[in-house]
Amino acid sequence: MLKLQTAIEGKRANFGDAWRLFKSHGFFFCHNFDYDQGKFDSLLHRDGPESIYIRVPFFVVQGELDQRSAYIEFGQPYVIKHIVNFGLDWDENSLLTATGLNQFQKPLDKDANIVDKSRWAEAGEQQVERVAQLL
Repeated sequence: MLKLQTAIEGKRANFGDAWRLFKSHGFFFCHNFDYDQGKFDSLLHRDGPESIYIRVPFFVVQGELDQRSAYIEFGQPYVIKHIVNFGLDWDENSLLTATGLNQFQKPLDKDANIVDKSRWAEAGEQQVERVAQLL
């Protein structure tokens, strides 16, 4: 994981407005969230099973994330690398995976070593700064 230095950390915004802004810049809202915190992700690079993402965490300061009117504050963004598992999942959820009801498997490594750290830190910081300037 590479922690980034950007102007977005500490900024506050309406969740609904932030969601639309991030979406328009290629980010998606991670559906694995709590009602008091969440994150926006964007894919920076994919090569086979390896994916490098920029992640922008945020915390709810007023309301809950089931309402677009919630007010949020951004935390420190970071870059993370996942190595996905393309094989079949032979655990207790195998039937769901085989039938297509469960399309996602756990990554083989959800915090893999990032090669060329300065390249990905710069790419992530630039992408976050573009959004931060519009908040």
